[in-house]
Amino acid sequence: MSTQNRRSSTSSSSSSTKRPAMENAAKAAAGLRLQPKKRPALSNLTNQSNVGRNPVRSSANQVLSVSSASKLKKGSFPHVSNTGLRQNSSIASSVVKPAASISNKTTSLPRTDGPTTSVASLLAPCSATISSNQSDGGSVSMDETMSTCDSLKSPDIEYIDNGEASAVASLERRTCKNLYISEHADTETGDEWKREILTEIEAIDRIIDVDDNHKDPQLCATIACDIYRHLRLAETKKRPSIDFMEVVQKDINPSMRAILIDWLVEVAEEYRLVPDTLYLTVNYIDRYLSGNAMNRQRLQLLGVACMLIASKYEEICAPQVEEFCYITDNTYFKDEVLQMEASVLRYLKFEMTAPTTKCFLRRFVQAAQGSNEFPLLQLEFLGNYLAELSLLEYSFLRFSPSLIAASAIFLAKFILAPSKRPWNATMGHYTLYKPSELCSCVKELHHLFCTSSSNSLPAIREKYSQHKYKFVAKKYCPPTVPLDYFLD
Repeated sequence: MSTQNRRSSTSSSSSSTKRPAMENAAKAAAGLRLQPKKRPALSNLTNQSNVGRNPVRSSANQVLSVSSASKLKKGSFPHVSNTGLRQNSSIASSVVKPAASISNKTTSLPRTDGPTTSVASLLAPCSATISSNQSDGGSVSMDETMSTCDSLKSPDIEYIDNGEASAVASLERRTCKNLYISEHADTETGDEWKREILTEIEAIDRIIDVDDNHKDPQLCATIACDIYRHLRLAETKKRPSIDFMEVVQKDINPSMRAILIDWLVEVAEEYRLVPDTLYLTVNYIDRYLSGNAMNRQRLQLLGVACMLIASKYEEICAPQVEEFCYITDNTYFKDEVLQMEASVLRYLKFEMTAPTTKCFLRRFVQAAQGSNEFPLLQLEFLGNYLAELSLLEYSFLRFSPSLIAASAIFLAKFILAPSKRPWNATMGHYTLYKPSELCSCVKELHHLFCTSSSNSLPAIREKYSQHKYKFVAKKYCPPTVPLDYFLD
């Protein structure tokens, strides 16, 4: 093959190698070029027809890592006390030392499940009197931590010969009568109740350590909490204005913004961009629109310029400027895209790092999966679906990214298990949000999910209706979220 032919072959396959998918790489090696579908300009931004905007979606091979099972953090659990007397099945030793006198606040005798003759062979009372503070029939507090030997220590009991077994039995009956303890207590029911209460309290109040994997350096287990604490502080500095449509913009409205983002979702899917690129693109668009009036004919130009910047920031192989011109059916020239890119960068002062909903969502999904109560992929995809639905709505700008992420996990857990409380101590620990603080955002996300099937912008719903996303967009959601789930 001549040098000229090799150069032409290399140039024809250079753009196709930008795709990370293996099948595109194989076709690029064979000299075939995959052309993305052209998209018309959004000059006439109406929300009437969406028939022509159905991109050819190629199946991406995703490798999803499942975190290892998290172990429980050591800590104290709530203690459920049992007010019954401690029961002894047998006498451990036949030799008992004389008892020392103790306070009369807690005076008791052990109950025995076996015959009383086993006790009578060892003990007999010399003075069968009971303390005055017990004989009046009042309630007596029992110390559950008292050992068997301690319960035998009484100031009125001495250890003598084996001759008075009946007195011991009589004393035991009198003690039980004064303490209002039935001789036929149903201990099995009490133990079962105790186990159920402990299980419920343990599930709600325990905090699972999700940063216990120190072998994977990408998880940053030792500094993960510090990173997300910093992101919570930084999210307030890189947020767009929540009223720029009413104050700054005169030619565009929230519906046009939603159409643009819906189109960008299709572009991100076709070019297989990472989710962070999409979230950053929307963040750049809103921040730029917060201080610059935009004509509706140039709104799509702003969208592709912001996606170009976000791709350079997040992607390993970012699409070229010519490719962004191509997907707009060459409505905009290369120079126009570059000029808009420069304008966005100057206005944002090159501050490209911004905490988005996806940053917090990745962390909160990890915390929600720690208890292994839900299918891992379904919970993750459903949370992502709810978070992406919020990108279309201009009204969600009033919520912080971390609040939207926490609300998405709250609602995702509710959809997967409506009968269980979505929030627990682990989620509160890692999100730093109480259920009452999520109420407003969860209700709006719930409304978006229930009405998404009738929405005229179907890109996100069609995306998450695929098999690779476990059809989470087609999940059934109860019509209302119980108000008691929002109680702290």
